[in-house]
Amino acid sequence: MKLSKTEEELMNHLWKLEKAFMKDLLEVYPDPKPATTTVATLLKRMADKGFVGYKLLGNAREYFPLVKKKDYFSKHLNGLIKNFFNNSASQFASFFAQETDLSKEELEELRSLIDSEIKNK
Repeated sequence: MKLSKTEEELMNHLWKLEKAFMKDLLEVYPDPKPATTTVATLLKRMADKGFVGYKLLGNAREYFPLVKKKDYFSKHLNGLIKNFFNNSASQFASFFAQETDLSKEELEELRSLIDSEIKNK
């Protein structure tokens, strides 16, 4: 399952807060804030997809993520590599290095990270 762009935005807020009531989620949105009904609809869809859970506390629901941010984006990135780069991490890395506006320092940092991973294998 994948989240829509608006669901991802809301999920990012929930990942940061770790657990939140509707009012907490509305507070973290920049102006103009979405309508309460819009956020409620998004939360319902996300709960139906298995991304969000909640506890009933009186009449209020305290929402919490059921999926870790790292796990979601790892799966999303792996799908991107599979679908757009013929399941080749090398093709993805080449595209990433050439098409992004990374500085020489950032590229050297990436090289250092890759070298470190190679040593750990």
